Amino acid sequence: MKILAIGAHPDDIEAGCAGTLSKYARSGHEIFLLVMTEGGKGGEGKTRREEQIASAKIIQARELIWGGYEDTELTPNINLLVQTIENVLKRVSPDFIFVNYADDTHQDHRALAKATVSATRYTRNVLFYEGPTTQNFSPSVFVEIKEDIETKLAMLFAHASQVKKTNIEGVTIADMIRSTAVFRGIQGRVQLAEAFVPLRLFINIKP
Repeated sequence: MKILAIGAHPDDIEAGCAGTLSKYARSGHEIFLLVMTEGGKGGEGKTRREEQIASAKIIQARELIWGGYEDTELTPNINLLVQTIENVLKRVSPDFIFVNYADDTHQDHRALAKATVSATRYTRNVLFYEGPTTQNFSPSVFVEIKEDIETKLAMLFAHASQVKKTNIEGVTIADMIRSTAVFRGIQGRVQLAEAFVPLRLFINIKP
């Protein structure tokens, strides 16, 4: 299968679904990453771009695609954003899509989720992931990531310029993400998990 993960900024995908992507990659599926901005308002754009490239190599992504948008400026370009996503969908033809959740304190995350709903109207499997700024997230889909947590953390640590930016003394993003994995694991009755809110999810099995 082809798996497409979409993020507004470098490290969004890692925080939200890197464990699930690692599980898919280990099973031989193709991973594609679409990152809409270089995250220039949260650090130096060139540095963040290099960090995202390093993270993509850890997961052995088939392709890392850049959206070319400016950080914090996805909202004014919603129609163009839909078109950008549609163009990538036509080229990749993904079987699964993972993307930022809409209820979020960051305007880029909200805009990307909204645009993805429109762009994926003919796509079967579309799931929203959570991040450190997500709000009111009530998941109903869980993926066990016990065997993939170290890969997820390695991908997060590849974003070295961002790891300590939590505004909580002594707590790194990696700490937050590991805690979230434990909490979602408890909800899903496993040790560690990632959780998702589905827009659409087909669970039928081909004979």
